Amino acid sequence: MADALVVEGVRKRYGKKVALDGLDLTVRAGTVHGVLGPNGAGKTTAVRIMATLLRADAGRVEVAGHDVRKRPAEVRRRIGLLGQHAALDEELSGRQNLEMFGRLYRLGARGAGARADELLARFGLADTGRKAVKLYSGGMRRRLDLAASLITDPDVLFLDEPTTGLDPRGRAEVWGAVRSLVGGGTTVLLTTQYLEEADRLADRIAVIDGGTVIADGTADELKAKVGGDRIDVVVRDAVQLDAAAMLLGTAAAVDEDRRLVSAPVDDRMAALTGAVQALAGAGIVAEDIAVRRPTLDEVFLHLTKEGPGRGDAPEDRSAQVRPRRSGLPQQTKESV
Repeated sequence: MADALVVEGVRKRYGKKVALDGLDLTVRAGTVHGVLGPNGAGKTTAVRIMATLLRADAGRVEVAGHDVRKRPAEVRRRIGLLGQHAALDEELSGRQNLEMFGRLYRLGARGAGARADELLARFGLADTGRKAVKLYSGGMRRRLDLAASLITDPDVLFLDEPTTGLDPRGRAEVWGAVRSLVGGGTTVLLTTQYLEEADRLADRIAVIDGGTVIADGTADELKAKVGGDRIDVVVRDAVQLDAAAMLLGTAAAVDEDRRLVSAPVDDRMAALTGAVQALAGAGIVAEDIAVRRPTLDEVFLHLTKEGPGRGDAPEDRSAQVRPRRSGLPQQTKESV
């Protein structure tokens, strides 16, 4: 597969603030590439530069084989952009909105109408096409907004936090639409604050902090950066936390609020069966026990904990854990 998007050494400043500081990124055609980062990391600035809405101070960006600085009009013909806020007229119907965008792209009245009908059917909105957008649910509006970004059937689609503010049902609707697009050959660059979204949709994920990429790989490759599998045990009685931690080894950590003991393991099945037997033998009642892999939340917090542009990171529940009482130093969240 060819590269649909190439970003090399891109820099951008707003006065004294550095938004992008030598950003490098490569996205393969026909894939979803997720971009994660704390608030202020430079995600939206990067998307605006790739979409020709903003000029970089330095560096090179190539989209669908065209340089954004030298051939911006060619780039615009080949991209779609779904921003953080819907670009819809709420008084118009869904079909009228799509027809309007089609006319703006010079499809003509007949062409715009045909494309509107095609997209409404594609995104499951055919039955609501004549309803005013103000009567749409959040998920329906976002799907219509996504349809509007596809009026020209773009090679590359930029999705800048497309599901912010949606409930789980609305997010699932948008995820289904994105999977359908990629199945048809569209390349998607997805910025998101929902790590589950990146985990489910992205073929590869780049983590940005301080205006530069600090990690790039598949979800499994990134998860490997924070260690291997862990076993989690939730005990019924909090007074048995330390006893359970003793059974799981010196690296076990305790979260008193959740009555949770967690420890790294090498052999998933052996660790699980061994823990069940040891807990039963010690008379410790476990309400839940599971072996799990690290989550993208843990990857995000591990990689951006000291980043210069970390902004407001999500609350880290693992920061509340402590090691079992064995004289070990206080466990930090990056080791959990």
